[in-house]
Amino acid sequence: MSEASRSDRQVLDTSSQIKRAARGLLVEHGVEGVTLRAIARKLGLTAPALYRYYRSHSQLLEQLRGEISVELAEELSEDVARLPDDGIGQFFAVCRGFRRWALAHPHEFTLVFASVSTEPASAPLTGANEPFGRVFITSMARVLVSHELAGLPDDLVPAALRNDVAAFRQTVLDTLARQGVRFDPHRLPLEVAFLMVQYWIRIYGHVTLEVFGNFPMTVSQPDVLFDAMLAELARELGLGAL
Repeated sequence: MSEASRSDRQVLDTSSQIKRAARGLLVEHGVEGVTLRAIARKLGLTAPALYRYYRSHSQLLEQLRGEISVELAEELSEDVARLPDDGIGQFFAVCRGFRRWALAHPHEFTLVFASVSTEPASAPLTGANEPFGRVFITSMARVLVSHELAGLPDDLVPAALRNDVAAFRQTVLDTLARQGVRFDPHRLPLEVAFLMVQYWIRIYGHVTLEVFGNFPMTVSQPDVLFDAMLAELARELGLGAL
């Protein structure tokens, strides 16, 4: 092995060790505990030495955020793969799997979904290349393919938001194209794209309140509360009882 190859391998190994140390600190202490000083102490390095591998603390967190998002997407994809391709069942499996993962990994959830990113394009549903976004958008689109949504008012999307919703609609179409999903763009008018955003906000908001223990009442059976919210979404979409 050449000296250059050996040096590259050492850099890669050390970079991986840094990410493992950062992940351990995240799980144990939360986002606030993932500091360069703490990572350096764990690895027996000096904090300035870490800049040989990551240009900033933010870059390290973004890479960690990306890897965790991939893991979540893979877990949800496995849930979906075990189910019939019926659209609604797969979509609600994604919703339940997202909640299950968030409750089991509250610190990872905080980093990926509840902390400010230095890269706005890495937000969960803003990019067709974002792993969780691909799974959520694709599963929701299968519902739209399988069920006709009728009776949506023409003024559902506020005029001030139409450009934003149009951009999101294009993100959805790009995501489906990259996933190889055959989809008639006419099945995704602005009104339906707007509903997708609203439903994500409701699902995310519910899970966030539960993860952080901020429900406005004591809930003895949180599974039932979450399922009631999903049942309400199903009724609104005209899908009947779950």
